[in-house]
Amino acid sequence: MDLILWRHAEAEDGSLTLPDAQRRLTERGEKQARKMALWLSEHLPKATRILVSPAQRTQQTVHPLQRAYEMEPRIAVGATAAELLAAAAWPTARDTVMVVGHQPTLGQVAAQLLGSPVGEMSIKKGAIWWFATRERGNGQQTVLRAMLNPDFV
Repeated sequence: MDLILWRHAEAEDGSLTLPDAQRRLTERGEKQARKMALWLSEHLPKATRILVSPAQRTQQTVHPLQRAYEMEPRIAVGATAAELLAAAAWPTARDTVMVVGHQPTLGQVAAQLLGSPVGEMSIKKGAIWWFATRERGNGQQTVLRAMLNPDFV
């Protein structure tokens, strides 16, 4: 199974008048999303299942990819790493799963998959971390296949 974690691109600052879930991408965030979507469109398998947080900024991030996606409440702001992994059916799903979500949850998942003693990794806005499982010897390994920031696309 492959699991791709895509952090939403740069969004408006939160405010007291705008609920967090309604924050939109900035102009820079829209550019980040377009750049990453272009790279992903060349590399994602066609059968990729895409799970997106209900937040406006995650939906805007995935929009330039122009693929069908599922809104998944289990990966909303404040989700736990366990909830995200369950939603993605890691590591048993057959197809590639991409999750478009938030920090710190994505960073917690990345740390867990890498076996890091640190509680979370810092995932930059608009970046992807692409993990895969593989059989080696008598067990299963997790491999980091790619880590890409939109500034390098």
